[in-house]
Amino acid sequence: MSAGRWIAGLLVAVTTAALAGCSADSSEERCANTEGIIECAPDQRSAAPKLAGELLTGGNYDVTTDRGQVVVVNFWGSWCAPCRAEADDLEATYQATKSSGVTFLGINVQDNRDKALAFEEGRVTYPSLFDPPSRLALGFDISPTTIPATVVLDRDGKLAVVIRSAVTQDRLRPVVERIAAERPAPGGPR
Repeated sequence: MSAGRWIAGLLVAVTTAALAGCSADSSEERCANTEGIIECAPDQRSAAPKLAGELLTGGNYDVTTDRGQVVVVNFWGSWCAPCRAEADDLEATYQATKSSGVTFLGINVQDNRDKALAFEEGRVTYPSLFDPPSRLALGFDISPTTIPATVVLDRDGKLAVVIRSAVTQDRLRPVVERIAAERPAPGGPR
């Protein structure tokens, strides 16, 4: 076989595989997308990937310790202007919803620790994982492909909502409250 025919065959195989990855069976296509908020019905939600690692301020964290709570995960970087703009809204939503069994977790990406710590100081009171290579985002079925991005996990640890843009309290709080009002799946956390 000539090199040209081999390359053409390889391109067809790669294109076919890429198109198969974009089929109608993807998790994102099974969920509603309204004004940039991707929200999955309880029966369409996938389990969250492993979210564990070193906290920005030291120590370790594993999201499974918060099972039974709604967990709002925000991907951010100190270098990101929209991240700076949304920080007060995230903190205000955290404060307004934490008594409803809601917790927040930041995931700092593509950053150095000193700049990230300086960014967080006085802005937010919830913890952040330190993930400079941005590996934690890769495990989600519906990827938070932008910075900032916010993901809401339900009380069963399943992916309920993905927002791929900066959030405001007016936009985020009703979403978080709606997920917090859901009952866990039978046999799930109480």
